[in-house]
Amino acid sequence: MKDNILICDDEPDIVFLTDKFLKHGDYKTITCNNGKEALKIIEDKFDDILLVLLDLMMPGLSGFEVLRSIKNDERYKDILVILFTVKSFKEDIQKGKDLGADGYITKPFKGEDLLNYVKDILKKKKKK
Repeated sequence: MKDNILICDDEPDIVFLTDKFLKHGDYKTITCNNGKEALKIIEDKFDDILLVLLDLMMPGLSGFEVLRSIKNDERYKDILVILFTVKSFKEDIQKGKDLGADGYITKPFKGEDLLNYVKDILKKKKKK
């Protein structure tokens, strides 16, 4: 059953805070700090992953590359991906949409705003 949120960010403080906020909202989480690890976790646990919060700027594989891999694999089509980044330029947001991102959150963020955004995305998914 899909019920975990995967948090992928190369900034340990962001991972820690995001994890804490989501757990406070009664979500289960899995964390990692790079794109390669995110893809490995998704491959191993895709039946358990509901949503991915994905940073764009990471060493190795960028968030865009990870997003492309997720959305181009039929096995992962039901996994929601929210891009999670300081990059708030219109072209970055559009590129994320073009690659299939389900949402976009800019950092810094408020914990309450993050929780509300995640809840809204999950509500929309359930209605489909």
